Amino acid sequence: MPELPDVVVYLEALERRLIGETLTAIRVVSPFVLRTFDPPMEAAVGRKALALRRLGKRIAIGLEGDLWLVIHLMIAGRFLWKSRGAKPPGKIAQAIFEWTSGTLILTEAGTKRRASLHVLQGASAVDAHDPGGLEVLDAPLDEFAARLTDGNHTLKRVLADPRRFSGIGNAYSDEILHRAKLSPVMLTSRLKKEEIARLHAAVQSVLSEWIERLRDQARDAFPEKVTAFRPEMAVHGRFGQPCPVCGTEVQRIRYAENETNYCPRCQTGGKLLADRSLSRLLKNDWPKTIDDWE
Repeated sequence: MPELPDVVVYLEALERRLIGETLTAIRVVSPFVLRTFDPPMEAAVGRKALALRRLGKRIAIGLEGDLWLVIHLMIAGRFLWKSRGAKPPGKIAQAIFEWTSGTLILTEAGTKRRASLHVLQGASAVDAHDPGGLEVLDAPLDEFAARLTDGNHTLKRVLADPRRFSGIGNAYSDEILHRAKLSPVMLTSRLKKEEIARLHAAVQSVLSEWIERLRDQARDAFPEKVTAFRPEMAVHGRFGQPCPVCGTEVQRIRYAENETNYCPRCQTGGKLLADRSLSRLLKNDWPKTIDDWE
């Protein structure tokens, strides 16, 4: 799923291409994408784009008359920018937005249709789609600490909760926790003040660095290689590869469609975290430390 750094760079690219331009046509290919009916989708046609907003991992395009298009890419949704009248790409195109400056295409790979488009009237309707997470890049330490410790959950769960922190998901929570040298399963109630401060610094540094990196990669072009798995990442998606800090093999915990990646030496004091599927199979043979594994 595109997270804060990816969405920020998408937003900047869209601002350069859409502000002041008129939406001349919308075509929805998949019936699952459009989630609203009032105002009708056609009401957006003929209006200029005046503003863009980020709502967590959502992108909102503000049009004349306080009409808004709110798009959530979810896991497999992406944007393509093409010249006017360009042919959409096969089965993955879900919605096509024709502007006077070019064509914006919402795509979604796979068979599960989770990406969504809402046509909304008024800022209050848009605000209702904001999960309310803290904007971490601007958040002072005390506000961050209050959100983090309100309740008792694992760090991985809290960081990726959109109602607590804005824009952080599965990939960047792995990177943040590795930078902070904290276990993904540590409970927030057990955090010391210095660990909270370290996590706060890691959140801001990791996300800021990735925004700059993705900006540099895209330059003035429209970002096309938007992925949760990048070779420059420290641990996310790097199971079995060496940690860039200590050289220990990166480990993982798998659950549902997600996995958590971590370095057992840097983050868990050498302890291997039980992978639910594998540890059930091995039972007493499951290694307790990285030394036992190696």
